[in-house]
Amino acid sequence: MNVFYVTTPIYYPNAPPHIGHAYTSVFADVLARFNRLIGNNVFFLTGNDEHGLKIQRVAEKAGKHPKEFVDEMASVYREYWRTLGISYDHFIRTTDPYHEKAVKEAFSYIHGKGLIYKAKYSGMYCVDCEKYYSPGEYIEVDGKPHCPIHNKPLEYLEEETYYFKLSEFKDYLLDILENKDVVYPQQYAREVASKIRNEGLRDVSVARPVERVGWGIPVPFDDKYVIYVWFDALMNYLSGVGYPDDKERLQLYWSNAHHVIGKDILWFHTAVWFSILKALDLPPPRRVIVHSYLINRGLKIGKSAGNVISIEELVSRYNGSDGVRYLLARIFNTDKDSEVSFELLDSIYNSELADTYGNLARRVGTLSMKKMNGKVYRRSVDKAVADLVATHVGAYIDSMKNYEVSKALEHAMEIARYANQYVNESKPWEKPNPSKELYTLLELIRAATILLHPVIPSASLKLASSFGFEIENPLNIRLEGVERYTVVEAPILFRKVQVERQGVGVGTT
Repeated sequence: MNVFYVTTPIYYPNAPPHIGHAYTSVFADVLARFNRLIGNNVFFLTGNDEHGLKIQRVAEKAGKHPKEFVDEMASVYREYWRTLGISYDHFIRTTDPYHEKAVKEAFSYIHGKGLIYKAKYSGMYCVDCEKYYSPGEYIEVDGKPHCPIHNKPLEYLEEETYYFKLSEFKDYLLDILENKDVVYPQQYAREVASKIRNEGLRDVSVARPVERVGWGIPVPFDDKYVIYVWFDALMNYLSGVGYPDDKERLQLYWSNAHHVIGKDILWFHTAVWFSILKALDLPPPRRVIVHSYLINRGLKIGKSAGNVISIEELVSRYNGSDGVRYLLARIFNTDKDSEVSFELLDSIYNSELADTYGNLARRVGTLSMKKMNGKVYRRSVDKAVADLVATHVGAYIDSMKNYEVSKALEHAMEIARYANQYVNESKPWEKPNPSKELYTLLELIRAATILLHPVIPSASLKLASSFGFEIENPLNIRLEGVERYTVVEAPILFRKVQVERQGVGVGTT
């Protein structure tokens, strides 16, 4: 049995999650579900990043203690992930005592190696990013420094702090980024390597004075400081699998760790994180899978841009979690930003889920009950049909193993498209005993449903129950694999939505 450890970023719970958070979490969940389906030992970690100045300020504004605020928001996030069928194995919070202990031990260990030192800092800081910006990294609006991600004014800070000697890891980082297959797609590795070669590496602040940021994990040897929120947050990937006490568990899962992140946090998850890991005498993760932005009305989706699409709106519009999951997985892109609109989502949902797959299942189920009293026994399947299915199943598995979920879905849908063609050409409704045709169609639907299961788990299980087959390991799919189908229902899996017209604003239907 192979091990597959997959993580999402841990999210700032300053507000409920939206489509951007769901985009990342659904993709990680699909990878987790696929790997479970093929028999791997999976550990799926997600959670919340609960420390830092941003949380402190939001809690103060709400008139609550930060711990009270993050406790409430942890419940909110868990409920959203339950709604979307996110099958995480553990929900980590950076206020968990075991995590705080791990962060302190890691900080002390690195300090003991002489890689953390005290010095004065002055420069620009973005509270939303929890990041310092050097000249050349920020943008200017009306002559004032602004965050390039949130387009908000930066704050000038001058304070004594603790630094991590990031500059010492230049050669190590360049070797990983240029010679090791860790960052996917590799264009992002080249981007970070180019920045390091062109701009060099500056040491980074890893602590904040308590008088400025009181909400955080105290520096273990200096209680006048709290540990920088990014150091704290990155450590969740280790503390969540046993660091520092359970070395056997850590070694088991860390050997095949996969981080799923958005490209806006690429620097922290490569240059900073790989260096921290090296300082802790640990290798980099097996893979950092980087996705591009979701774009709406020409801007990256986010609260500050005012173009957020809520999860509630998506779930309501697309008849539950499966429709939303399919759409997010279908438009998932690592290479370039994805423009998202209800017009686009409606089109994909109606044509692929409602028509190609859902209507197919409905038609074949109805015919099976009408023509065969719901009992369809095994018949031989034409070699051309078996070969087509084998080709698409193989391509699907290759795509999933290469993190190309959208491409994998295309292969699942190609089987369903072929089944629609087959039903129209064979016309089982015209035959007195269409057992061969219906058995072939049910086998095609079974194959497509198994491939779609990691993305639409509820609908696939419902159809499997209605038609009398099992969701099995896709590596084992063979046609003529079911002795008898017992069709008890022809469910409507996905009801069509009224198509959004071009130019209509987001959120209106």
